[in-house]
Amino acid sequence: MSGLRELRVSPRRTIPARLLTVRFARSGGPGGQNVNKVETKVDLRLRLDAAAEVLGEAAVARLRRRLAGRLDSRGDLRVVAREHRTRARNLEAALERMETLLRQGLARPRPRRPTRPTRAGRERRLAAKRQRGAVKRHRTRPGGEE
Repeated sequence: MSGLRELRVSPRRTIPARLLTVRFARSGGPGGQNVNKVETKVDLRLRLDAAAEVLGEAAVARLRRRLAGRLDSRGDLRVVAREHRTRARNLEAALERMETLLRQGLARPRPRRPTRPTRAGRERRLAAKRQRGAVKRHRTRPGGEE
């Protein structure tokens, strides 16, 4: 199929086009007679089992964990594009979406470094609490309690 290309996940990592499967179907929605005749919807899938040779087992495990909602019953990563009227534009949109998904799924989250409140921050918090307490204390009836 012409138009199917390799996916550039990072400057050093590319996923070959042979690991991708593409299917076309009729797209629903408005479009007149064109929608009933032409198969423009693109269903693009990436075989994650085979992608382990390029990405590595750890990266594929991370993808499976982070993109679990986009995996089909066989464990392939699935992207559907049907917003354009032509097959070629939908295919390119699906390929770009797949690249973006892979980049996001492979990105390692930065480890969180716990921080402590500063002395001034603690003092501001306590001053605000004292102020709020004073406001509540002054809500009593004038003349004291009976």
